[in-house]
Amino acid sequence: MKEYVVFTDLDGTLVDAVTYSYEKALPAIAVLKERNIPIVFCTSKTRAEIEVYRRELEIQDPFIPENGGAIFIPEGYFEFEYDYSRRTDGYNVIELGTRYEKLREVLKKISSSTGCKIVGFGDLTPEEVSESSGLDLESARLAKMREYDEPFEIHGDERCVDLVLEEIERAGFRYTAGGRYYHIMGDNDKGVATRILTELFSREKDVTTIGLGDSLNDLPMLLEVDLPFLLERPDGSHDPRVSFPRLRRVHGVGPEGWRKVIKELIE
Repeated sequence: MKEYVVFTDLDGTLVDAVTYSYEKALPAIAVLKERNIPIVFCTSKTRAEIEVYRRELEIQDPFIPENGGAIFIPEGYFEFEYDYSRRTDGYNVIELGTRYEKLREVLKKISSSTGCKIVGFGDLTPEEVSESSGLDLESARLAKMREYDEPFEIHGDERCVDLVLEEIERAGFRYTAGGRYYHIMGDNDKGVATRILTELFSREKDVTTIGLGDSLNDLPMLLEVDLPFLLERPDGSHDPRVSFPRLRRVHGVGPEGWRKVIKELIE
């Protein structure tokens, strides 16, 4: 019998991109939990945001926040010893990213040097994040509790966009794009974290990894898994920036497509 591990994005994948509902995926989540198949959230969301979904869905598996900034593993989850950076709030944390304060500093310098207006979550109030993202106010507060990644918008023409992204790379940092925002990060991405966590799972059993995502920031994760699936965006299209030979494109938006993939693979 195959031993699966599921790596999944949240917004636009397990969670609807507009309503933030996961209701349509609940039957598939129940099947995975019944069969003790780990569900690893691998997302641009913060630890604080992810912990809400973990509580609501009663999922106790490791998770990867902020585009691979770290891996949070519940203490005692693995029965063997492994290296980690620090222990906090019942987690062993493998830190891979750059501290949030440094990322904010870099964006401010780039904005000043280019003359292009960059607006990150750190520049906004919770009310402004809520208005920009569609999150409710409490979720917006949790979204601002960042540690390894800064979502931002570039206010300007295409020249400004190209210039800012070039300067991020020139400064030695990475960027990616999610469904709504650009993100700046250090020398990390979802793929690096997925690879490390897959190796830990593989110490205990022979695993087959499943990956589900919908946008460019999911590409590194999808490249690392055995079975990569790209879900449709709300307009019914697939992100054209995400493409490689093994990729399977799913006809289904967000949690509806998510349920379809799990049903076909597991049930």
